Amino acid sequence: MGRRLGASPLCFFVFLLLLFLLLEVPTARGQPARRSRRQLGLRRPGSSLGTSLGSPGYSRASEPQVPRGSGRSSGSRSTDVCRSQPLDLVFIIDSSRSVRPQEFTKVKSFVTKIIDSLDIGATATRVALVNYASTVKIEFNLQTYSDKASVKQAVSRVIPLSTGTMSGLAIQTAMDEVFTAEAGARPATFNIPKVAIIVTDGRPQDEVEEVAAQARAAGIEIYAVGVDRVDMQSLRTIASEPLDDHVFYVETYGVIEKVTSRFRETFCALDQCVLGTHQCEHVCISDGDGAHHCECSQGYTLNEDQKTCSAVDKCALNTHGCEHICVNDRAGAYHCECYEGYILNEDKKTCSAQDKCALGTHECEHICVSDRAGAHHCECYEGYVLNQDKKTCSAQNQCALGTHRCEHLCVSDGPGAYHCECRPWFSLNEDGRSCAAIEEARRLISTEDACGCEATLAFQEKVTSYLQRLSSKLDNILEKLQVNDLRQVRR
Repeated sequence: MGRRLGASPLCFFVFLLLLFLLLEVPTARGQPARRSRRQLGLRRPGSSLGTSLGSPGYSRASEPQVPRGSGRSSGSRSTDVCRSQPLDLVFIIDSSRSVRPQEFTKVKSFVTKIIDSLDIGATATRVALVNYASTVKIEFNLQTYSDKASVKQAVSRVIPLSTGTMSGLAIQTAMDEVFTAEAGARPATFNIPKVAIIVTDGRPQDEVEEVAAQARAAGIEIYAVGVDRVDMQSLRTIASEPLDDHVFYVETYGVIEKVTSRFRETFCALDQCVLGTHQCEHVCISDGDGAHHCECSQGYTLNEDQKTCSAVDKCALNTHGCEHICVNDRAGAYHCECYEGYILNEDKKTCSAQDKCALGTHECEHICVSDRAGAHHCECYEGYVLNQDKKTCSAQNQCALGTHRCEHLCVSDGPGAYHCECRPWFSLNEDGRSCAAIEEARRLISTEDACGCEATLAFQEKVTSYLQRLSSKLDNILEKLQVNDLRQVRR
């Protein structure tokens, strides 16, 4: 009995110690779990700033539902048929001074992870990025890059701008300059969703309500992601309905990448094109959410049933790409030809000029002269003139035309040819044109040693007078001959 009484206090002490440990250990173990949930910091849209995913009062029923057919529920559905639908997607990111460099890196990582979950391409999702602070800069347009690697590399090169948060101006710029056909946005007939994701951590310094409403009215679906001190009311003003699916909040940039899973689920849908149930005759294009549309191969147009295709006349539609001439061959087919003087290049569309003078296909009788690409003109040899057909030549009578350059007499030798002669007492020089007095005549008319001889002077005067009369007669005869030859040429 004494032993029992002595042991009783010890047992009671051990019991209290165990009870204390049992009560303390769960609390210590539970603390890190609560701290981990707070680090996630992902708040439900529309909740108070103190409410985040995993906190008391949050229920699964309030979480945005994953679109049907996304393939998230089980592994029985092949991941090959869960593809991102084609989008015209524009990221609008705030890079004001409140976003520190390391935080801006987190934003770019967030953008990159979303891009990783998309099918990027000219016929798939096209991506653009608008960077803004007090100013707005379009980093790249929807048509700038057509592959995922290039888009991600362009995102990595983006740098912050400056102070200010002009969210309204950024949305306006995206609507007016990025969601346009010129910038790569596809027309409404393609049924490609236009989606904008805006990321900001501040309060807009300009009007956003009206411009956001205009963007939504233009068919742009807007998702708003707020960080830290963001004005939640502004996010609700910017985002599309329902707000529960379009407004997201995170407490820090460090956990912003957690939101990417939401966008991955939103942009994922059954791909009937992959399943082969599309009934398109040529090309199947997935539109998302189980929808698709058909397109046709080059040279064909879609029929009224929106499934089958018929050949088109590309020459008539002027969509052939031929530089000069388009020639129809058969249904939907054609070939290109070139204008005279040009040859078809290896691309079978463009043309290069031929040098007809070099090829000998010019038809010039005498001389062919190349002018420019594919053009030429004809010229004639000296003594000939070009006829009205601009190809053949006719001889000139240069003696009659007075273009011979003979000093004394011009004598025609035939079509376009002539030679020069000199008057009596003169001889033809080596140039074949000018004349020089012969030595014998010079001696006759020389006055050397004749100063004192009257007979010699008298003889000299007679000879000089004779030569002058003879020269005058010859000039008259030559003039008459030239007039006569000119009349014959004119006839």
